[in-house]
Formats: sequence, C-alpha cells, structure tokens
Amino acid sequence: MKNTNPTSETEWKDKLSDDEYQVLRLKGTEPPHSGKYNIHDEIGNYYCAGCDAKLFNSESKFQSGCGWPSFTEKIEDDAIEYIRDKSHGMIRTEVVCASCKGHLGHVFNDGPKPNYIRYCINSISLKFRPESV
Repeated sequence: MKNTNPTSETEWKDKLSDDEYQVLRLKGTEPPHSGKYNIHDEIGNYYCAGCDAKLFNSESKFQSGCGWPSFTEKIEDDAIEYIRDKSHGMIRTEVVCASCKGHLGHVFNDGPKPNYIRYCINSISLKFRPESV
C-alpha cells in the first residue's frame, strides 16, 4: 500500500481542520466531555483521523467517566506507538498512530479487569465507521 500521509507540516495543515491539526500534530487535547465519541456506543471500528489506520474496535470501548473515549486494547499490536511524556509536570505514556505519528492521547494502568489498561483518546483524533450488518 502506498503511503499517502503528508510529508510536510504545510501538507498536514491543508489536510486537517485547525482543531484536528492542534491535537494530531501539535499534541493538543480537546476539552473533557466535548468529543463526539466520548459517549458513543455504535458497533464498528475507530480509525486515525490523520491517516485512516485502524486503531480500536468498539468491543474494547468502555465508559470510564474521564471525559474522553476510553478503550481497553488497540486493534493490532503494531497500530500504536508509545512515547514517554514528561509534559505538564507529570510522567505519562503518550500514544500515537504508528502509521502517521499523530497524537491520539495517553494510556494508563487504571482500566477495567483483566488487563487494567485505559487508552484515553481524543475524539478528534478518531473517525468511526459502523460495522456492516
């Protein structure tokens, strides 16, 4: 498959909305409880808004109450990359799309059993496609 990701920040700015660019490329965060996928229970898959890579399945989505969409697992082992984040006076693990390196959110170890993982993801970093019936 040919890589169609923009190669410069100018191309990213042309492809993404201002809000998408702020989060995906500049590592911003949408306000809590503001994203369209925070409370969303359709069956299907969530894709990267930057490059359309498949990231999460609705079966792994849960209501954590944190204000952002939360997932217990990524769809494929190589879908997401992890980066140590020491910003804002905290040490966290940032998650980015492995394909385009777009900022998605962070992962925490306070999710539900059995693996206690919570991927806390910005809605604006995602696109949703319902499952075909």
